Amino acid sequence: MKFADFYPGQVIHAGPYRVGEDEIISFARAYDRQWFHTDAQAAAEGPFGGLIASGWHTCAIAMSLVSDTALHQSESYASPGIEQIHWPHPVRPGDELSLTATILDVRRSATKPDLGILRWHWQLHNQNAAEVLDLVATSLFDMKQAKRLHLQ
Repeated sequence: MKFADFYPGQVIHAGPYRVGEDEIISFARAYDRQWFHTDAQAAAEGPFGGLIASGWHTCAIAMSLVSDTALHQSESYASPGIEQIHWPHPVRPGDELSLTATILDVRRSATKPDLGILRWHWQLHNQNAAEVLDLVATSLFDMKQAKRLHLQ
């Protein structure tokens, strides 16, 4: 999607994305080596009653869905950050995750007119409608880049 395609109140859906046990363990071994992410046997005896994905893995899945659905071939180039992030329920092996992204605000920068600013609310839910990720992010769009590449 192009920056011009986004509007406040717009809802974008993506997924489902099926999460595998090997993927959970592999991500955790690389980036979040806590035992309840890496050791299925130990995790079965732990507070979650089984292996769960890292919250950062959950964010990466959401980013993948957003990239493929909304940001691919857009003018998007960066993000200044996340306003809020919550992981209300854990992601487990075999979960099928679906994304809902709601556009909160779309505007051009008052001081940098070639900068597009998109603020949006991402939610991931599993196959049982349990929310597993809730975040508000800001994405930046380079409108000069769009003109150079004829993306507008």
